[in-house]
Amino acid sequence: MRFKYAVLPICILLLSEAQAQEILLQPVTSGLAGPTDIQFPDDGSGRMFVVQQSGLIRIFPNGALRDQPFLDIRSKTAAGGERGLLGLAFPPNYAAKQRFYVNYTDLNGDTVISTFRVSSDPNVTDSSSETILLTQKQPFPNHNGGGLAFGPDGFLYAGLGDGGSGGDPLGNGQNLGTLLGKMLRVDVESTPGTLRIPPSNPFVSRSGARGEIWAYGLRNPWRFSFDRQTGDLWIADVGQDSYEEIDRQPASSAGGENYGWNITEGLHCYQAQTCATAGLTPPIFEYPHTLGCSITGGFVYRGTKSPRLRGDYVYGDYCSGRIWALSDNAGVWTSRVLLESGRSITVFGQDRSGEIYLGDAAGAGSIWRIAGSTAPEVVNAASFLPGLTPGSLATAFVTGIVATPGITFATQPLPQSIGGVSVTVNNVPAPVVAIANVNGVEQVNFQAPFESPISGNATITVSGAGATTAANDIAAFAFQPAIYSNATVHNATYTLVTSSSPLTRGEYAFLYASGLGRVNNQPPNGQTNSGLAATLNTVEVLLNGAPIEVEYAGLAPGLPGVYQVNFRIPQSAQSGQQPLRLRMGSTLSSEVSVPIQ
Repeated sequence: MRFKYAVLPICILLLSEAQAQEILLQPVTSGLAGPTDIQFPDDGSGRMFVVQQSGLIRIFPNGALRDQPFLDIRSKTAAGGERGLLGLAFPPNYAAKQRFYVNYTDLNGDTVISTFRVSSDPNVTDSSSETILLTQKQPFPNHNGGGLAFGPDGFLYAGLGDGGSGGDPLGNGQNLGTLLGKMLRVDVESTPGTLRIPPSNPFVSRSGARGEIWAYGLRNPWRFSFDRQTGDLWIADVGQDSYEEIDRQPASSAGGENYGWNITEGLHCYQAQTCATAGLTPPIFEYPHTLGCSITGGFVYRGTKSPRLRGDYVYGDYCSGRIWALSDNAGVWTSRVLLESGRSITVFGQDRSGEIYLGDAAGAGSIWRIAGSTAPEVVNAASFLPGLTPGSLATAFVTGIVATPGITFATQPLPQSIGGVSVTVNNVPAPVVAIANVNGVEQVNFQAPFESPISGNATITVSGAGATTAANDIAAFAFQPAIYSNATVHNATYTLVTSSSPLTRGEYAFLYASGLGRVNNQPPNGQTNSGLAATLNTVEVLLNGAPIEVEYAGLAPGLPGVYQVNFRIPQSAQSGQQPLRLRMGSTLSSEVSVPIQ
C-alpha cells in the first residue's frame, strides 16, 4: 500500500470542562465578612469599594484596606440570612457628583433604595445625608434581590426578588402590580434626591401596573450587570429546586420581557398544569442543581490580562464554588468550567480596566482577583487529554503569549519559533507547528522532542510577546494513543471514508494518530522521516473490539509529529457503522466510527 502525503489540518480546539483550569485566583484582601458587592467608581482614584452584609462599605485604596468605613448603616439593618446591605452603585461622573446609591433591608426586613452624599473627606460618607427613594414591603425574609447598576442609558436598575418563601406562593413574579420579582428602571439623576419613572418604561401606561418595572418573571436576580462594550443586560436568576438560569437582554430591547417565573424554572415548566409559555423570554442558558445550587452573576470580560476570556460571560455558583465562562459559538451558548475554586462566591466585581474580582463569604471573608493561568496547559493534540509523548504533536494553551490575532503555520522543516513564540521541554527547544490567537484563545501546537521523558513529568515553558510563562510539569508517557477525528480514516485511494463511500471487506485503509511514541529510523526533531519509521511499541487496531491486521504503524510521511496506522478490514467484518480504536499495552484511544459495506 502506498502512503498518503498531505498536510494534516491543525484544528483550533478547546479544552473540555473536565480538563480546564483556565484561571487563577490572586488574593486581594481578607477580613471582610459577608461581601455582597464590589464596585469601582469612575473617579480616577482606582479605589475598590467592598460592601459587607452587616451594613458596612469599606475602601481598599493603594493595596491597603482602610480601617475607617466609607459607610456604616449597621443601625439601620438587621443583617442575616439574605438580609442586610446588599447593593451599591456609583452614578456616571461620580467624581463631580459625590453621591451614591445603596440597596438594603431595614430593621423590619423591607427593601430600601436610598442615596447618600460624601463628606468633605472623599473616603467617608456624610451619615446624615441619606434620602430614601424607594421602599418595598418584603413578605418573607428571603429573595430580596439587592443588586443596583447604572445602565448605558444613565438610569438606575434594581433587581428585586419575588418576596421569598418557596415557589412564589403570592404569585409576585407574574404580577405587574408589585415590584417584587422584577427588574426596575428608574431615573434618580435628573433631579437628585427624587425618583422619577422614565416615560419610555414599558408599563407606564398600563392600568394596574407599576411604572418602575422594566422586566418581570424573576425569582431572585441576586446579581446582574451590563456589558460595557455592547450595553447588553445580563441577569443571573437564582433557581428554586432544580435549575439556575442566565437571562440576557439585548441593548436594543425596549423592556417588558417576561422571564417566566413561576411558570417556568430555567427552560422547564415549574407549574406543569398551567405551563403556558407563549410570550415568555427563555433564558439563554441554565444548569442543573447537580452542578450547583445558587448562581452568582458576573460580567462579560472586557479586560486584557486574560485574553482567552474576552467576550465571555464569567459567572459562578455559591454552593459548588465553580466558576464558568459562557460563550456564544455561532448562536449556540456553551459553558466551560474555568476553575473549581472551592470558594463561597457571593459576588463578582469589575474594575475600570475590565478585570474581574470575586467575593468569598467563607471564613472571615476575602476578595480575589481573576487572572489567566500563567502556566501553559499542555494536551495531546488529537485527544486533548493532558500529557506529552516523545515525538508527537502536542497543544499548549497559553495567555498573553500569542499577541497577534489569527493562525500562523510553519513550513518544513519545523522551526523552533514562529513569530517569536517558542516552546521548551525540559530546556530542550521544541519544533513549533502553528500558533493561534482566535477570539482571544491562544494556543501553540508543537512537536514534543524525541528526547522527552517517557514517565514522570516533563517541564514546559512557552515564550512570546516579550513574556515567558511559568513552568508547568506535564505528565509524560511512553505512548498515549489518539486518533485525529477531523481526518479519521482514508482508503487506499486516499479517499476519506464516509457513509456514502464505505470500506469493503479485505480493503486496506489508514488513519492519522498522535501519541504513539518513539520510533526506529528516528528523524531529527521537526523533520520528516526519510523512509519508514515504525513505532518501537506495538500498536493494535481494534474493530468492534477485536484486533485486526496492522500493516504499518509509525510516522506519517511528510508530517512531522504525526503518526499513520495502516490496517486491513477482515473478511469477517460486520456491515454498517463499526467502532474502531487503537490499543497500546493496556491504553486505549477513544472510539471512531467506520462504515463498512
